[in-house]
Amino acid sequence: MTGVAFLLLIEDDDAVRTALEMGLTRQGHRVVTAASGEDGLKLLREQRPDLIVLDVMLPGIDGFEVCRRIRRGDQLPIILLTARSDDIDVVVGLESGADDYVVKPVQGRVLDARIRAVMRRGEREANDAATFGNLTIDRAAMTVTKDGAELQLTPTELRLLLELSRRPGQALSRQQLLRLVWEHDYLGDSRLVDACVQRLRAKVEDVPSSPTLIRTVRGVGYRLDAPQ
Repeated sequence: MTGVAFLLLIEDDDAVRTALEMGLTRQGHRVVTAASGEDGLKLLREQRPDLIVLDVMLPGIDGFEVCRRIRRGDQLPIILLTARSDDIDVVVGLESGADDYVVKPVQGRVLDARIRAVMRRGEREANDAATFGNLTIDRAAMTVTKDGAELQLTPTELRLLLELSRRPGQALSRQQLLRLVWEHDYLGDSRLVDACVQRLRAKVEDVPSSPTLIRTVRGVGYRLDAPQ
């Protein structure tokens, strides 16, 4: 089955954790669980999951700090579990490095669909490469290098860059990017796009605050330019 993964689920609520573990296991995933951020980080060091499902509200260190600690040395996909879609939790979580979020209560099949979408972002593509200034994108190897050094991108950051690079100089709306990268077919949350662009700029731009590659198109979205 496409998108079947080895998952680390970090959730302190026993009932929610058990229900999600059972639901995701029925979908074919292998799941290990932790009830706190500390235990989740310990499991991460001991094992190598494909993806992390992370609750925001945890005892001890919260989900934001867990996300930040993971991002210091790992680009594993992270999906946040949050209580409210309009809460500041979403913004803080995305800025901390999360790839996507789902609002609780969430059914296993809904979370499964998000997981599979994230896993598809790392699939290899046609054998070609493109250069934008000092940035080289190798689609076959699914790597990006800057001045010859490979960049460490999350699957979501990589997919966003790939989609922008397919249409150099063309402005893509946030809704287009939500559909292409996150596979959100409804009127999705543009904060996903903005936060991912911000993280991507920090890695690919020489001066992230004055981008020359990933440009903002006011009132529309973003485009990828090759510097003159």
